[in-house]
Amino acid sequence: MAKFVLAGKADCPYYAKAELLADVLQRSLPNFRVHKISVLPAEWKEWLESTCERNGWKHNNSPLVWRELVEQGGKGMLLGGFSDFLNHCQDYYGITSDMSTDVMQRIAAENLETQSSLTAEERHCLSLIQPLHVWITGALSLTCQILIPCLLSAEVFPKDAAVALHLLDLEGDEEEMQRLKMDVEDLAPSVLLQVIVHTDLDQAFHEASIILLLDDFRNDAGNETKLRVTTEHYREYGHLIDGQANKQVKVIVSGDSFVNLRCSLLVENAPSINSHQFVATATQLENEARAVLAKKMRVRPSDVTDVIVWGNVSGSFIIDLQRAKVFNYRGAIRGPASFSQSVLQILHDRKWLETEFQQQVRLQRAVVVSKTGHAAAISATNGILRVLKAWHGAYGQDEVFSVGVLCTGFFKLPYGIILSVPVTFMDGKWSVLLDVTVDNKLQEELKLCAKELPQVFHNKAPKTKQSTHS
Repeated sequence: MAKFVLAGKADCPYYAKAELLADVLQRSLPNFRVHKISVLPAEWKEWLESTCERNGWKHNNSPLVWRELVEQGGKGMLLGGFSDFLNHCQDYYGITSDMSTDVMQRIAAENLETQSSLTAEERHCLSLIQPLHVWITGALSLTCQILIPCLLSAEVFPKDAAVALHLLDLEGDEEEMQRLKMDVEDLAPSVLLQVIVHTDLDQAFHEASIILLLDDFRNDAGNETKLRVTTEHYREYGHLIDGQANKQVKVIVSGDSFVNLRCSLLVENAPSINSHQFVATATQLENEARAVLAKKMRVRPSDVTDVIVWGNVSGSFIIDLQRAKVFNYRGAIRGPASFSQSVLQILHDRKWLETEFQQQVRLQRAVVVSKTGHAAAISATNGILRVLKAWHGAYGQDEVFSVGVLCTGFFKLPYGIILSVPVTFMDGKWSVLLDVTVDNKLQEELKLCAKELPQVFHNKAPKTKQSTHS
């Protein structure tokens, strides 16, 4: 099958002539197909340049004609302009065009009027829709690619009929981003209104309702350089969020490095946005701890609940099992599916909890990375989605989550730093869970975590350390 793409300025007479010639061929030949792209004159130059750059072509005029390689796959084969298309039709099909100049100009004027009306109608329809603007940074990361299909389900945004997805990656090129856009569009989810890709900060976070920050800014020059680059970018992000985002925006910071710092920089540089609208995820650490506990007790990770992570998400943190429960445990005491037991009552081995357990949790993610060769993107995605869905009312008020938030005096923690603490979500807001025991040992460990964080601001990379509180 021969499939051609015919693109041109809506007011171009030669586009009109090529269009009618293609229509004749399509009616006459059963295996000839043509796809037409009519572009408004004001948008033609930019459209032509981006299309040629993406495909490695050189072409300057209207129309632009290429053949799609349907059987072979891959990018299309450029034919050229009107003359090239005319010669091709004469050589291969013995069909030509004898349209007069007057007719060409009349059809071109009709094309322009039709395309202008269609564009105006499309813009009017879009203006009637109030989409949820969702921005993701680090869009070319594996985590983002796994996250997007889950994100565009009705389960995540049950009250929103349309999502405008903005994908931003400052380290990606335009061609990679365009491929990602096409891949997302091919999902064809009902909730997706449009996909917009960005490789610079010109429009960053404009009208954003949800912002998911995934970029860790990998840098081979060393930890201090990476810290400097991260700090510069996140300060700029904060300013842009402050000036361009919806004032009710929800911001989630995730990743492997400087998570608390990145969230702190956003809060500091977006003073007009309520600090309660910024969180750093520690749910991935929660889930990793649940997986280790589940293996020890021979249950499923989903059977372990209410594990709490305190402290510096990508530095020194504390795993707290004081509220942790396990369901379906095959012990001396059995009950129905709703029956749960305290993890601490089952695991009496204090030495294991304070040594092997903490070591296994610390290495859990590293083991995944070493075996797969890439970041633990699936568990990271799950952690982000749990927080996002909780923020949108998908869980009950008794469900406990660990997130990094701005400390405002609770638990005697220093004011103004980001630390992971237990929270619950209700009515689109989170609240610190105050019904927990913070004994002297935990208080001292939290103080050490708090002291570690200012070191980050002074370009001193913290040593990763972990302890278990029970």
